[in-house]
Amino acid sequence: MAKAIAKGSESMGLEARIRTVNDSNEQPSVFPDVTLDDLKHCSALALGSPCRFGQMAVPLQAFLQQTSTQWLSGDLIDKPASVFTSSSSMHGGNESTLLSMSLPLLHHGMLLLGVPYSEPALHNTDAGGSPYGPSHVSGLKSDTTLTADEKAICFTLGKRLATTALKLNS
Repeated sequence: MAKAIAKGSESMGLEARIRTVNDSNEQPSVFPDVTLDDLKHCSALALGSPCRFGQMAVPLQAFLQQTSTQWLSGDLIDKPASVFTSSSSMHGGNESTLLSMSLPLLHHGMLLLGVPYSEPALHNTDAGGSPYGPSHVSGLKSDTTLTADEKAICFTLGKRLATTALKLNS
């Protein structure tokens, strides 16, 4: 999902940097770990997490709880942000997970962007995606392959993040 969102941002001329929050219990990621400095210097932020009982994963929550310095200094104020998630079932808590990830971003003063209904895939999807943000339903076999609609929703959001960042920084 992060790659599809990045493609949307890059289609508008922005450089996308994919980062991760690693859990020591998981296999190492192919992506570098996010740093607080990454947040300070980003033009926009797409924040993703798997669903964990309708909430963001604990490692992401722990990372966000370390951002008090950025909150006090206002580093993230007025930067566009979005959220995305994945669950194993259609009713696995995707929307509540998206909402739980949105709260810290709003506290930071970020400009929260969703997916507008002008994106046709929101009307067509029988898998993941909502106006709150992109989502994926992996099913019981944990299939990470995105449907065409899920890819379109991710791409649209990445493009919207980039367009908003470019307008704010012009």
